[in-house]
Amino acid sequence: MPKTITVRPRTAVGVDGPLVSLGALLREWLPRQRWFAGKDRPVTDLSVLSSTELFPGCLHLLVHASHAPVPAPGGTPPPGDCYQLLLSVREQTAPRLERALVGRAVEGPLAGLAVYDAPHDPRSAHLLLERLRRPGAAGPLRFEADAGADLPGGLPPRLLDAEQSNTSIVYGDAYILKLFRRVQPGVNPDLEVSAALAAQGCGRVPAPVAWFGTTAPSPATLGVLQPFLPDATDGWTLALRALAAGDDFTAEAHELGRAMAEVHLALAEAFPPAGPGENGRTADAMCARLDAAAHAVPGLRPFVPGLRAAFGALATCDTGPPAQRIHGDLHLGQVLRAGRDWFVIDFEGEPSRPLAERRAPQSPVRDVAGMLRSFDYAARQRRPWRPEWARRCREAFCAGYAARAGWDPRKKHALLRAHETDRAVYEVLYEARHRPDWLPVPMAAIKRLAVWGG
Repeated sequence: MPKTITVRPRTAVGVDGPLVSLGALLREWLPRQRWFAGKDRPVTDLSVLSSTELFPGCLHLLVHASHAPVPAPGGTPPPGDCYQLLLSVREQTAPRLERALVGRAVEGPLAGLAVYDAPHDPRSAHLLLERLRRPGAAGPLRFEADAGADLPGGLPPRLLDAEQSNTSIVYGDAYILKLFRRVQPGVNPDLEVSAALAAQGCGRVPAPVAWFGTTAPSPATLGVLQPFLPDATDGWTLALRALAAGDDFTAEAHELGRAMAEVHLALAEAFPPAGPGENGRTADAMCARLDAAAHAVPGLRPFVPGLRAAFGALATCDTGPPAQRIHGDLHLGQVLRAGRDWFVIDFEGEPSRPLAERRAPQSPVRDVAGMLRSFDYAARQRRPWRPEWARRCREAFCAGYAARAGWDPRKKHALLRAHETDRAVYEVLYEARHRPDWLPVPMAAIKRLAVWGG
């Protein structure tokens, strides 16, 4: 049993305290993390925004990583981001936690101690659940729970290894805690939307059981605990299984379309629609994102005129369904199937976009386009590519959606094409930065969408 270590950092702003021990370690460790957003921009400075001893041997930090600005069409990226870190410290290294080792501090208050990413540490993960079971404060941190929830203790933790932009811990196959790594001020949509849908009685979305946030340096959501569906399988896995077996997936896609329409209807009840969409302003924003992506990914540039035509058509087409709250980052990995039912998870939206934008009303066609792109991704996971499989799934999803929503996305051709194009542009930029081997997948869609009628 490792010796319990008590570290007493004060809540601080600036480079003193823990940063003296952790600065050099974090500069090297942060850019290697899946959830770190600034991989293409060197870290120029680190500062601690808040530091709290969550419990003995575990520090909670909010760290701001600054970057050298990189001018680009469509606006200059923000000079830095705030990240949530939970770090466990030990006198001796723990071989079973080797993957989670941040490093050994050589100076400052943590000198001589081994520092680990705490979600990988079963002891720290267990104590974090215990903290969530007891609403209250720890420095600037605030822990809250649903008054009707009976959250048991002693549930064994396990870290999910899935590729994510956040960190998730499953407790006893009963609950899942999502820790938001990249933090922006305000209520995170994953908490806001799931709570609102639960209040509407929408059974397609797991309701929040407990959550925590911070009051400093600005109010922000840091984590949400929800029921875990142990017998559920995500849509991405199911789609790939069907492709590998040569099975049809249209029945599943049709039911998924109905489920997503139900969620959109519930969202419209929980958050009143904002009225007709502003297609001209939306088209301008899409063009700006296209310019920024083409600046960063040269292979996109030959297709810019055709892609701009898709956005130009949006500016003059009918507005379609009213703008409303939506999922914002819908794809097959964000839906779960348990038995015959589909569930929708992860309402955070695209983490790379500002929180205010993610919370703003948008066309539900954007979610539909995201799912259509996901079917295309699945069909292109192995050669020979299966575009016909994707086409059938896309048709089935839209038909299921239309049957429940009362309007058919396929009849909003210019609107759907523009949103699908915008999604493909986002995918090109994302893959170029994070998964270059996957870049041919969205580029194939870009070539199709750049031709009118694609």
